[in-house]
Parts: sequence; structure tokens; C-alpha cells
Amino acid sequence: MEEVLLLSRLQFAITVFYHFLFVPLTIGLVILVAIMETNYARTLNPLYRNMADFWGKLFSINFVLGVITGITMEFQFGTNWSEYSRYVGDIFGSPLAIEALLAFFLESTFMGIWLFGRNKFSPKMRAFSIWMVALGTNISALWIITANGFMQNPVGYKLTDGRVELQSFSALVTNPYAWNMFFHTVISCYIVGSFFVMAVSAYHLLRKNKVDFFKKSFKYGLIMAVFAATATPFLGHQSGVYATSVQPAKGAAMEAVWETQTELPFSIIQIPDPENKKNFEALTIPGLGSFFYTNSFDGKVTGLNDIPEDEQPNVPLVYYSFRAMVALGVFFMALTWYGVYVYRKNRLLESKKYLKLVLYSVLLPYLAINLGWMVAEVGRQPWVVYGLMKTTDAVSPISLGQIGFSLVSLVVFYTVLLIADVYLIIKYAKQGPEVAKEAKGGEVSYVS
Repeated sequence: MEEVLLLSRLQFAITVFYHFLFVPLTIGLVILVAIMETNYARTLNPLYRNMADFWGKLFSINFVLGVITGITMEFQFGTNWSEYSRYVGDIFGSPLAIEALLAFFLESTFMGIWLFGRNKFSPKMRAFSIWMVALGTNISALWIITANGFMQNPVGYKLTDGRVELQSFSALVTNPYAWNMFFHTVISCYIVGSFFVMAVSAYHLLRKNKVDFFKKSFKYGLIMAVFAATATPFLGHQSGVYATSVQPAKGAAMEAVWETQTELPFSIIQIPDPENKKNFEALTIPGLGSFFYTNSFDGKVTGLNDIPEDEQPNVPLVYYSFRAMVALGVFFMALTWYGVYVYRKNRLLESKKYLKLVLYSVLLPYLAINLGWMVAEVGRQPWVVYGLMKTTDAVSPISLGQIGFSLVSLVVFYTVLLIADVYLIIKYAKQGPEVAKEAKGGEVSYVS
């Protein structure tokens, strides 16, 4: 049974990881495409038509393949985690059903109008359609995170005959854990989308290809990136404070806190030693650790030594994931604010080192957002529903051969999808935009 549990956890982790390679770009890029469509509807400037078409094509490729990976993920609740589904299905099914009926319907309907209605609908209707797609992607994220929020912080339930049943739908949808997670996650997705636009634009600007087009695109990505990269640390801080209050073990693991204490210091350089339950520390700032986890410099932070060992997560994995995520967040802020300086000085084209750095950084937001989910999900262990059901009790009674076959099949299938996604995106990103023509005279025009 331990092997089945291990492989089931591995399969779900791989599924979520692959799926979340598509989702952040979908959520982040669609906002920029919608803004471009809106500007075209407002001005009829062909530059915005070209921008919406080019970035919209890349968005569409990613969107379609992301939908496929999401469907596979939800099937696993019945195949691999039937005990979990039986125990919490009355609550977990509600947000997932709403997500499928409302968000997916909204996305698919208006995605069809936007994709195939270019010559049938007005620019304003197409702009409205893509905004509805953007709304649908965010609604989808909200309901999925609402379901996950219950796993992290169970609210609005009652126990009946060994099952969790929904008692208060309003408590479920207003769960503070879910809302903190939602804003932190969605704004992080905006970093992914904006860095993608900046990186592709940087690639073409380095080659002096369609400079007006990609300089304008870079500006759009940069504006979103500055907003998202600046907001994320504040949202992440508040999310961490609340997570620590309801999951002390996760909070302690994020900073490798062994002894419960007030006025917890923060060490810029720190190496945990789980065997001896102590840390190597350097450059320590008094009280800052307490502030990070309680919003008070003399706040009390529970240590791992006061938490049963069988209720503690994998400390090194949570700790280093958290530190790497924070370090990347600082890097994103520095990179984007320096970009503002370069752009305002009108030195973007001359700043080749900066453009190369932006290009090479395109995958770092993906890494950061997956590290964040590593902290959230591994930090919750050994609970599948915090305080109610452990992961060992949630797995389906299936054979090792069944889970092994499905795991291998899944990895092969997802790898093919990922290769197709990356190939198509790189292919069309390198091609650049198709040139639109003015309505009169047929003269090509890119207007800054």
C-alpha cells in the first residue's frame, strides 16, 4: 500500500506540475491580449490589430493544450483518490462543478467568438469576447483555489457518518485562506504572462525586427510586470501570515523554526540541520522573522519541536522552495524596475545586456510559481485535508500495476503535449506578427 500511495502522490504531482506549466501563461497573457483588442476597438490603429493577433495566437496555442491537461487532472480524484472523494466529495464537488459549468462555459463560448468571429463581429464585440475569456480564466482559478482552500483550511462543514458534508456555502466561498491564495496566485500568473511578452519582444528587438511593434509590446509587458512583481511580495507576505496562523507546522518549516519563540530573528544566510534540529545562521536581524509570520516584531512563532513529528512536513523541501521563491521575487522586482528606468531613458534598444537578461529569464517565473505551490502543498503534509484526513487514508485501493501503467502513460502523454506546446510557441514567436494593412491605400503601417 505504501508503494501505491507513493506512486499516486507522484502521479498527481506530475499532473499538477504539467498542468501548471500552461495555466499561468493563460491567465497572464489573456489580460494583455484583451488590452490590445480594446485599444484596437478604440482607435482602429492597425498596430494594435497586429499585436492582438500575434499574442492572441500564442495565447490560443497554450490555452487549448492547457484545457486538455486540466481534464486529466480531475479524473484522478476518482481513480487514485477515491477515499478522499468519498470523504470530502460533498464539499469538493461544489466548486469544481461551478468551475466547469460557469467558468469553462464562459471561456469556451467567448473563445469561439473571438477566434472565429473576426470577419463576422465588430472590433468592440471581439474586445468584449476576449475580456469574457479573461474573466472566465480568473473565475476558473477562483473556484479551483476555493476547493484547494478547504483542503488547507477546512471551514463550513460538519461530520456525518464518517464523511464531511457542506454546512455553510458562504463560509466555503469566503474562506480567508482561499482568497489570500487566489490573489497571490493570480498576480504571480501575471508575472509569467508579462515576462513571456517581454522575453519574446526582447528576442526580436535584439535582431532589430519590427522595432515599433515589439517595443510597444515590451512596454505593455513591462507595465504589467512592474505591477505584478511589486504587488506579489505584499500579497505573499499576507498569505504567509495567514497560512502560519492556521498551519503552524507549515510556517515553522518555511523558516526552519525549531523552538517556539517571540521576537524571532530572521537570518539572511541560514542552513537548516534537521537531524540536530538547529540552523547555521549569519546576518541575523532581530524580530524580523516574527514580523514576517505574525505582522508583529514580537509575535510568537510556533517551533517544530512543539509539533508532533508525524504531523511535520518535509522541512528542507519546504524551506529551500520558500527561500528560492522569495529570492526570485526580489530578482523580478529589480529586473522590472530597472526596465522602467531603461525604457524611460529611451535606451531599450541600446541595452543589449538587459534585453538578453530578460530573454534568458523567461522560465524563471514558471519556476517561482511552482516553488510556491511546492510550499503550499508539501507544507500541508501529512494532511490531505488539514486536521481532518491524512494523505495515507485518501488513496484508492488499487493495484501497483494499475497505478504504474497509468503513471507511465500520463508522463508520455503530457510530455508529448508539452513538446507540442513549446514547439508551436517557439515557431510562431520567432516568425513574428503578420503585417496588417490600413483600410485605405493598402500601405503597411506600424504606429508607435
